[in-house]
Amino acid sequence: MIISLIRTLLLYALIIVAIRLMGKRQISDLQTSELVVTFLISNIASIPMQNASIPLFTGLIPIIVLVVCEIVLSNIMLKSCKFRKFICGNPLIIINHGKINQKVMKELRMSTEDLFEQLRQLNIFKLEDVDFAIIETNGQLSIMKKPNKQQVDAGMLGLKISAQELETVVISDGEISESSLSLCNLTKNWVQNVLKEKNLALKDVFIMTADKSKNFNIIKKEDLK
Repeated sequence: MIISLIRTLLLYALIIVAIRLMGKRQISDLQTSELVVTFLISNIASIPMQNASIPLFTGLIPIIVLVVCEIVLSNIMLKSCKFRKFICGNPLIIINHGKINQKVMKELRMSTEDLFEQLRQLNIFKLEDVDFAIIETNGQLSIMKKPNKQQVDAGMLGLKISAQELETVVISDGEISESSLSLCNLTKNWVQNVLKEKNLALKDVFIMTADKSKNFNIIKKEDLK
């Protein structure tokens, strides 16, 4: 029982490291090669987890090999557009100037229900609102609305808007994030001085956000007892 627990924890840690090395992405963002490697890793890892009679290295070595292959493959794709197109394919225009390309839909084996489902997920409920729609290499749909259906922004109105600063979480549940402070060029001393002015202890802060201009917002912890 203890051996199985240790093996499971080791494999779990290895899979986390492996996915971390391949990059932080959601399943929906994975390219073909990344998705294949992810499925293979999960299947390979489950074998030594379930069967203690199988040597642990039987699961470790294939996982390491797959991760190395994926990293090498990714580097090759960065340097070679042709190789990337061969592995990942090309984005395909499925709606061109409001007209559905039925040939592309047939090639993708994509039904009208699939198309309208993805449009609804992008808050598009009328086909006539779409000027262009592109199926990306990861299978996601990107759209461009027709000019008369686009939301008005400051640029269209000729308004000059001052640049916004990046706001980061510098305190999360009573803990200071040094990485967030460095992004905003702030220090722990500044945070501590702010808390002192507000008569707050670090442990009493649930969330504190701040930006480079030293604008901040503090949310206190609630007493959940």
